[in-house]
Amino acid sequence: MRVFIAGGTGVVGQPLIEALLAGGHEVTASSRRPENLAVVEVLGARPVLMDGLDQGAVRDVILEAEPEVIVNQTTALSAPASDYGSWLEVTNRLRTEGTKTLMSAAAEAGTRRVVAQSASFMTQPGPGPTDESAPPYLNGPGPIGVHVQANIAAESLVLETPGIEGLVLRYGFLYGHGTAIGPGGDIATAVEAGDMPIVGDGAGHYPFIHVQDATSATVLAVEKGIPGVYNVTDDEPAPQAVWLPYLAEILSAPAPGHISEKQAVERFGVQSAYYGNQLPAASNAKVKAELGWTLAYPSWQEGFRQLFG
Repeated sequence: MRVFIAGGTGVVGQPLIEALLAGGHEVTASSRRPENLAVVEVLGARPVLMDGLDQGAVRDVILEAEPEVIVNQTTALSAPASDYGSWLEVTNRLRTEGTKTLMSAAAEAGTRRVVAQSASFMTQPGPGPTDESAPPYLNGPGPIGVHVQANIAAESLVLETPGIEGLVLRYGFLYGHGTAIGPGGDIATAVEAGDMPIVGDGAGHYPFIHVQDATSATVLAVEKGIPGVYNVTDDEPAPQAVWLPYLAEILSAPAPGHISEKQAVERFGVQSAYYGNQLPAASNAKVKAELGWTLAYPSWQEGFRQLFG
């Protein structure tokens, strides 16, 4: 099968290239950075240069590749920014403008299926666990609401483009090498420095997912499954009050302190209160039942121990 990965050099893109090639697929993968094309080539795929916000370039590349399946992994989350909202700005545009362009090109090229990345950690605060039908936090404060709106706009484009089977994978918080929750990553570094406190009661339930498991779910979505939305998370949504001290202990770091939601918002931004103390748990029952997915790391505890030794 001819598969095109938009954003093929990210933390999921690279192992996805390897997994799809191992499954016998013909893979083309894009990057917006010329220096990353060699990474794609070394992995064994065909590299192409493509800026996801350049309409003409996206159309030309997709029409030339004629993919049967497109996997959209484009983000701009590796770029540093001064605050959470600024950090998400380009990714939000990739979700909205970029997805619109990509889906238009896919339809013109005769692409049969599109598998797109989204996020499971964007539902309204309330009792959990939630499933894929839970209402998204569209009216969330500041950058939270803006990001959720962008994700939902992208999901709608993927699911509603005529003639294309659209599957949306709502990943949990990715952890593994190259992520924020990995050796040298931003979150791991903050925990080691004692600079990531528990917010309020620490009742926010983080839906973690190991990069390896996100990759295996994506391969399954390329090869089979009915169109729709799927939460791709592990089996144990983790309260911040539980996972944060656990990670600190593994890293031989100071025990995390405690701050109120108000203090968290003033120090880190509104997202810290939402994730730390309000986020409901997310269920992965649908993806396991409908795609036959099994996890290498069903528990974040096992995954953290393996990752950090």
